[in-house]
Amino acid sequence: MDIKKYLNFIKVEHTLFSLPLIYAGVFLASDTFPPVRLLLLVLFAAIFARISAMTANRIIDAEIDRRNPRTKAREIPSGKISYPKAYLILFISLAGYFGTAYLISEFCFYLSPIPIVVFIFYPYMKRFTYFAHFGVGLGLSMGPLGGWFAVKNSFENITPGALLSLFTLFWATSFDIIYSTLDEEFDRANNLKSFPVKFGKKRALFYSVVLHIISYVFLFLLFISQTRNILSFLFLIGVAVLYYFEHKFAEKDVELAFFKLNAVVSFVVFLMVIVRGV
Repeated sequence: MDIKKYLNFIKVEHTLFSLPLIYAGVFLASDTFPPVRLLLLVLFAAIFARISAMTANRIIDAEIDRRNPRTKAREIPSGKISYPKAYLILFISLAGYFGTAYLISEFCFYLSPIPIVVFIFYPYMKRFTYFAHFGVGLGLSMGPLGGWFAVKNSFENITPGALLSLFTLFWATSFDIIYSTLDEEFDRANNLKSFPVKFGKKRALFYSVVLHIISYVFLFLLFISQTRNILSFLFLIGVAVLYYFEHKFAEKDVELAFFKLNAVVSFVVFLMVIVRGV
C-alpha cells in the first residue's frame, strides 16, 4: 500500500490549522489541566473530522479538479485513488469521528452531525454564491466550540467559547479568500463563485484584510474577558504581526501566506489561551 498517496489525499497536515484552536477551546473551558483521556479523544475526533471533511471535499469537487490545471494531479482526478476507495475512507473516518464523539460524551455525540453537515455542504457553495468562503470559515469555527463542549457538555456560559469560534470564523474566511486567488481565472471561466471572481484580486484581498480585522476584534474581546495578562498580551500582538506578514505576502507567495503563517497563527492563539493563568 502506498501510504504516502493516502496521506497526501487526506492532507492530515492541514489539521495544523484547526487542532491548536480545538485545544484552545478545551483549555479555555477547563479550570484545571484536562484529563489525558479527554485530550486524546479530542485529538482523534479532530483527525477523523479533518479526514472526513477533506475526503468529502475531494469527492464532491473531483470533476472540477479534473478540469483545473492546478488540481488535476490530485488523487481522484488522476486515478491514483478510485471513487470506491475514497468513499471507503469517508465512511471509516465518519465512523471513527462519531464513535470518538460518543466516547467523549452523549452531549457531544448528539451535536457531532452538525460539523459534518457543514463540511459536506460548503464545497457546493462556490457553485451558487460568492460568499462560499464563509462556508470554510463556518466549518473551521466548529472546532473551538467542539473543544469547549468536550469539557463543559453544556451551552451555559458559552461566551468565551463563542468568542474563540467567531475569531476562527472570520480568520478562516479571510485566508480562504487569499487561497482562492490562485484559481481566479479558472473559476471565472467555469462559472464558479469567489470573492476574486466577483470583485477582482485587489478588492478581494482588501476584503480579506477587513475580515482579519474583524477576527482580531473577537480575539481582543477574548483577551480582555478571559486571558488578560502580559504573556497573553504578547501572543495577542504576535497574531497582529503574523496578520501583517500574511497580507504582505498574499500576492507574492500564497503558500506562505495561506498555509505556513496560518498554522503559526493557530498555534499562537492556543498559547495565548493556555498562559492565561500564569
